[in-house]
Amino acid sequence: MGAGETGFDDAYDGTPPWDIGRPQREIVRLAEAGAITGDVLDVGCGTGENALWLAEHGYTVCGVDAAPRAIEKAERKATERGVDATFLTHDAFALGTLDRRFDTVVDCGLFHVFSGDERVSTYTDGLHTVLRPGGRCYVLGFTGREPDHQGPSMTRAEVRAAFGDGWTVETIDEVAFETNFESGESPAWLATVTRR
Repeated sequence: MGAGETGFDDAYDGTPPWDIGRPQREIVRLAEAGAITGDVLDVGCGTGENALWLAEHGYTVCGVDAAPRAIEKAERKATERGVDATFLTHDAFALGTLDRRFDTVVDCGLFHVFSGDERVSTYTDGLHTVLRPGGRCYVLGFTGREPDHQGPSMTRAEVRAAFGDGWTVETIDEVAFETNFESGESPAWLATVTRR
């Protein structure tokens, strides 16, 4: 089963809670600080808000998601906004078949969906293949620390375990993941990982 074959495509019939209609604040902050460089892969891009914002700010961006409806929406937004970004329906467990290399990878809300899963090494191996040596991967995912939290989450330990050989985990900071939930955001980890 691919990373998108978990019912996420149906979520895009409407507006899923993670689709806030703008880029995640943490991605904007990273870009404005100069931390996002070169060619960018937005893996699990959803309807493309992060990728579109980065492309609007001069980055060459490829967004991939296994949910065809999400990619259709991302492509429509790119056309409507006149933004040059590439969007592909692609399985996150097959990143090595992209036949492209990147300087930065952005993962907002994908890793936490299958953290702890035995397939996580397939995912991180794929990231290692598509990321150039010295490139950075930024992973943003829910901590699961809210008392009423339901759904995916990740721990610092899971991030460190998943990004072992061939990687250096630089930082794992507590931040906020913006959502359409009543609170408007949820506690999250932002991991900065460098490919060796």
